[in-house]
Amino acid sequence: MSPLKPYSISVLELIEACLSDDRTAQKELFELYAPTMMALALRYCRDSHEAEDVLQEGFVKIFSNLYQYSGKGNFEGWMKKIFINIALKNKTKKSYTNEIPGLDPYMETSVMPTIIDSLSEDEITQVIDSMPEGYKRVFNLYVIEGYSHKEIGELLKIGESTSRSQLVKARKMMQSKLLNSQKLAV
Repeated sequence: MSPLKPYSISVLELIEACLSDDRTAQKELFELYAPTMMALALRYCRDSHEAEDVLQEGFVKIFSNLYQYSGKGNFEGWMKKIFINIALKNKTKKSYTNEIPGLDPYMETSVMPTIIDSLSEDEITQVIDSMPEGYKRVFNLYVIEGYSHKEIGELLKIGESTSRSQLVKARKMMQSKLLNSQKLAV
């Protein structure tokens, strides 16, 4: 389903108008996709300021490379790839990229579905945001974006086994945090 308003022009027509340097069309394209791309950037960034930088850089890259979009495939998916790459490159520039905190032993129990059902989207996002950067990136790319471990390895310049390991550790950490929050709620 297209994010365009009813009775509006199609995405392809909007792209054509943007390619003709129509500032109104560029503004409409930005307004249509900025909320989605900001949400994506927030998943990979430490704070909203960093996410805003990624958003800005992402749209600059989108508008300067819009001619490369062939019209085949999902336009939003094409945009997301660009934003993910920018967010990941932004991470490699930061000094905290190499943070790898020690892991405490985690319980092997699975989180009951009722725990997740009782959490709001904000609470789940907070748990994900509290993970170390490496776990968070792999978790987002694998679980939310649907990348394979091979693709994650190439994007992050890590081995496939490292990606798998980071995902397992991220899931264990998430389970532990969710179980602890469940115990505190009781």
